[in-house]
Amino acid sequence: MDQEQSLKDIRKQISAIDEDIVDLLNRRASLSLQVGEIKSRSQDSVFKPFREKEVMNALAGKNKGPLPEDHLRAVYREIFSSSRSLQQKQTVVYLGPEGTFSYFAGVEYLGQSADFFSKNSLEDVFRAVDNREAELGIIPLENSLQGSVGQSLDLFLKFEIFIHAEVFCRISHSLLTQEKAIADIKKVYSHPQALQQCSIWLRTNLPGVAVIPEESTASAARRAAGEKGAAALGHKKLAGIFHLDVFEQGLEDFPDNWTRFLVISSSPPESGNREKTSLLFTVMDKPGSLVAALNVLSRKGINMKKLESRPMRMEKWRYVFFTDVECDLVSEEYTDVLRELGESCHFLRILGSYPHGPQITA
Repeated sequence: MDQEQSLKDIRKQISAIDEDIVDLLNRRASLSLQVGEIKSRSQDSVFKPFREKEVMNALAGKNKGPLPEDHLRAVYREIFSSSRSLQQKQTVVYLGPEGTFSYFAGVEYLGQSADFFSKNSLEDVFRAVDNREAELGIIPLENSLQGSVGQSLDLFLKFEIFIHAEVFCRISHSLLTQEKAIADIKKVYSHPQALQQCSIWLRTNLPGVAVIPEESTASAARRAAGEKGAAALGHKKLAGIFHLDVFEQGLEDFPDNWTRFLVISSSPPESGNREKTSLLFTVMDKPGSLVAALNVLSRKGINMKKLESRPMRMEKWRYVFFTDVECDLVSEEYTDVLRELGESCHFLRILGSYPHGPQITA
């Protein structure tokens, strides 16, 4: 058998398999519609991050190759996204404009089938979720190098919003431009954080070039697309949105740079076997009150991953604490812990229990 005939036979087999895949996807979609009909009668949420994680991990465990696991997970992220969209239209809001790292975090985690809408501020994101203009919101919570996004923490005090999921995204910056030679670049636009994170590269490779802050990496890319001699620092996928070229990638001074994003909703997540809980609390203004609250967790062997204080806007010199613990604090197993913790606090609010989030490098 010659090479051309062999290729024809292989392609014929691939076409037959593709037809089987389409048939199976449609059978799965029909079942998803049935699930959506049942959920609509009970007002149940279609977003089930822990269930999706269980299914994804089970499939990955059964994958014998040669399909790489990350490819399998990428395919199923879109299958889950399609299933959710079939069950119920899924509107997601994020800090815009389109092309920010919040936008790409949402698309990478929730898939292309959701309807994404940008908001001008984090408060607008919270408000849209609170008044049910959107089912879900994507917000940045903290960066591995620069710490927490204080405004996000503060807005949990203003709005009764719950955490349903988290996702960790690697922050990598590329130089985006229409110019063909680095000598032709006369100015660089970007968000101040991106400019700071790439400061060594900029000083080394573009000394003397004007560095101009913009409100977002996306708006920087938009400006670079419309000006001769301009470039922008931002996510490499901005190039496709604004018809720019990726001149160089990986310009950040510290490559191990991650941002933790949260998926928020106006309704509390369903109960069950969750891996992480976030909460807000205040304590009495007296010696040992914070230690007493933390000792409740320590005595029960609960690992605390994050503790941060924020000033209370309505009461000067009073502070609220944002905490992450590694357990499902709202499960029956921890009923006594939650009761005891409540007795030790002046105010206590559970923001949500949810699964450990995936790390996305795209």
